[in-house]
Amino acid sequence: MAKEKTAGKGQYSEVVDQLQAIVDSLESGELSLEDSLTRFEKGVQLVRDGERMLADAEKRIEQLLTEDGRTAPLKMVEGESAATSAPSAPKPAPKKSAPGAKDDEDVPF
Repeated sequence: MAKEKTAGKGQYSEVVDQLQAIVDSLESGELSLEDSLTRFEKGVQLVRDGERMLADAEKRIEQLLTEDGRTAPLKMVEGESAATSAPSAPKPAPKKSAPGAKDDEDVPF
């Protein structure tokens, strides 16, 4: 049997494809217990490799977004305003009227 390519040296999409193939084969129910355990073990290793790849990518992104150890401000995309990118402030709660008081909004017409 030919030695499989190590997932850690491949691309993230290859890891995902290999994991999907393993899941499909496990879900088919056609594998022996031993084959299922072997594929499950391979799947666990692929998940760990994928998590490491994602962590490495996250570190690279953080490095790209920092300058002199500080977070660099993100540049606005053309056509995007600060109002559309900033989180909106919570809306104030509606005013409650005193018990028994009539409110113009309570009139049915």
